[in-house]
Amino acid sequence: MPSEPPAVPAPSHPAPSYPEPASGTGTSPAFRPLFTDAPGLNWAGPGDSWSDAWALQPPTEGHPAPALPAVQPAAAAVPEVELPLTARDIELIRASLAVVEPVADRATAHFYALLFLHHPEVRSLFPAAMDVQRDRLFRALLGAARGAEDPVALRAGLSALGCGHRRYGTLTGHYAPVGECLVQALARYAGGRWDADTELAWRRAYRLISSIMIEAAEEAARTSPPWWQGEIVRHERRTRDVAVITVRPDQAYPFRAGQYTSLETPWWPRVWRHYSFASAPRPDGLLAFHVKAVQAGWVSNALVHRAAPGDVLRLGPASGAMTVDHAAGPDLLCLGGGTGIAPIRALVEEAAAYGTPGRRVEVFYGARRAADLYELDGLRELARAHPWLTVRPVLSGGGPAEGALTGELPEVVGRFGPWAGREAVLSGPPAMVRRGVGVLLRSGVPAERIRHDLVGDLAAG
Repeated sequence: MPSEPPAVPAPSHPAPSYPEPASGTGTSPAFRPLFTDAPGLNWAGPGDSWSDAWALQPPTEGHPAPALPAVQPAAAAVPEVELPLTARDIELIRASLAVVEPVADRATAHFYALLFLHHPEVRSLFPAAMDVQRDRLFRALLGAARGAEDPVALRAGLSALGCGHRRYGTLTGHYAPVGECLVQALARYAGGRWDADTELAWRRAYRLISSIMIEAAEEAARTSPPWWQGEIVRHERRTRDVAVITVRPDQAYPFRAGQYTSLETPWWPRVWRHYSFASAPRPDGLLAFHVKAVQAGWVSNALVHRAAPGDVLRLGPASGAMTVDHAAGPDLLCLGGGTGIAPIRALVEEAAAYGTPGRRVEVFYGARRAADLYELDGLRELARAHPWLTVRPVLSGGGPAEGALTGELPEVVGRFGPWAGREAVLSGPPAMVRRGVGVLLRSGVPAERIRHDLVGDLAAG
């Protein structure tokens, strides 16, 4: 891996046009990092709090750093086994997972205990509180087992996972000890479903999984850093629990409207949460996010109630397939619930920059109360400027709002159907998205034209 992050290439799509700055200079503000102005908590440099939280401390004079056990090369821990998986392998893996699933908490706790006991050098890659991490591990295993018969989709998902793991500091050599500890934990909790054939199937599976993730990570390392740092330059409270946060990354950050990224705050090291981009790519390089503080949400509460201009965050690479080809395609139908309106707003901005003449965009924007429609004025302003855009606010709770429809967002959209011939994007609470997909399918939208990103902790936590 390179010792220094390489420069990030500019996005492959053309930069959108935006109004000239208010100063009338006719040019965008010069892009430059502002970390030298950041307060002490977030100063990014030698001896800063980030190094304290994320990195091993350099040895002080007279106190050399303790020696850490070396991570064994992958080949030493995972024997050569033939690939790809056979139908029998998949059957054995699924059967053993069915036994382990009811005791998944104990199995994953045992796995991490083995990993940290025998390989303490990897403990710093994980958050202090492991509850969410344990759940993610078993969900990932289940997802891989269920998707094993679709190698194209499996490779795409694992490649994204491998690239995402770079932000934790994961290296190629870390995969082998993880595999050994995983096999030991599964053997302990699979009971009578574990035998030599099952172990060999799991070793084949893990070798396949790790090789795809490693390949993707090493390919990504050639063109992008494992993470970006970004300074908060604007923090706007739109409601009691919602903030719009504008971030300046430390170098070019490629993304598309409709995608999301993962954010880490200095107050909760190693805890990453997904947030959608709330604007299309801008000439000044700034990124916008809508964050709602949720109950027991460590990251969201810190971002809404504690973060301020000058604080520095870390960002993972852009992810997600909820992008739209604005140069071609049918009229666009958008459903945005709560802070799920963020990527919808970004897609509308992108459509304004690249949209094909005659292509209409219809946005249904839902919330419980009128006060929660915090982005309505901005969307209506865009609608006034662009006749092809229609914005319909929807309220499911009490309280009137000018021009608002009433009812649950998916059902209201269904009343305006049929929607045959449309392309649709949905963003918001998972339950709303799932119901919305069902309504759209019944309203004539083909499944291949429905886009969403149901990430487990997207915009949560």
